[in-house]
Amino acid sequence: MTDQPISPGTDPRTAELERRIADLERRSPTRMMQQGRSGLEEAFWAVMHNMFPEEARKHLKAASREQLLAARVYLDRWIERLDEQQAETAASRAHEKIEVE
Repeated sequence: MTDQPISPGTDPRTAELERRIADLERRSPTRMMQQGRSGLEEAFWAVMHNMFPEEARKHLKAASREQLLAARVYLDRWIERLDEQQAETAASRAHEKIEVE
């Protein structure tokens, strides 16, 4: 794959074909495997790219991020409740030491 700029004076059709070839090379299965993407993930992004315009993809990405942040808040609160329950259980098990004379 070459990311070299197309030389001035190149036929516009040739330039478009070279751009499309470079785009296909970027999306090749070998490259995706090197980047750690699975075939399913790559298929998902191909559908997203082909079905949704750039602006829609931008909003969907932001919405996905917001969902993950919401999940984080939920999980953090769940962990806090578990910690509180564990602390209460530990406190109820604590024994008071009484000195007898």
